[in-house]
Amino acid sequence: MMKAIAPALFAASLAVTAAWAQEQTATAGMISAKEKDVGTVTFEATPSGMLLVIVEMTDLPPGPHGFHVHETGECDAAGGFESAGGHYAGDRQHGVMSENGPHPGDFPNVTVDENGVLKAVFFTDRLSLGESGGNVLMDEDGSAVLVHSGPDDYESQPSGDAGDRIACGVIESK
Repeated sequence: MMKAIAPALFAASLAVTAAWAQEQTATAGMISAKEKDVGTVTFEATPSGMLLVIVEMTDLPPGPHGFHVHETGECDAAGGFESAGGHYAGDRQHGVMSENGPHPGDFPNVTVDENGVLKAVFFTDRLSLGESGGNVLMDEDGSAVLVHSGPDDYESQPSGDAGDRIACGVIESK
């Protein structure tokens, strides 16, 4: 009897492991306003409950830029990426300098080097990929990652006065 149960338990554990792994990683393929592929942003759940965010992008204007998660998983370049909606805000105000901040989708500014390359790594406990956490990135209407033309001032409402949206990516399960 145990010999018959063992393969069934093994198959069930593989199914559960595969489902957990899908919830634990997501990516956003980033495009420019000219609809050119400019890189990826990867989200990985960690055993500690933190979300690891890895940014790898190219062909961006050098200097500091606002970097945020927005509330809707849509990136219409023709409309200036306004289709992504506002920042993923939860019940918070924008910016770390605001008493009731920051938004779950607020991240520190990123700096693009003189060659147009952006590499950054963040951790956050304000967002999640799966059903077990709050502020789930892949809810009914999805979420998007945005890079802005200028730096975020960390306090102006509702979005940090970071300028135009210059790159966008829809966050999707990997």
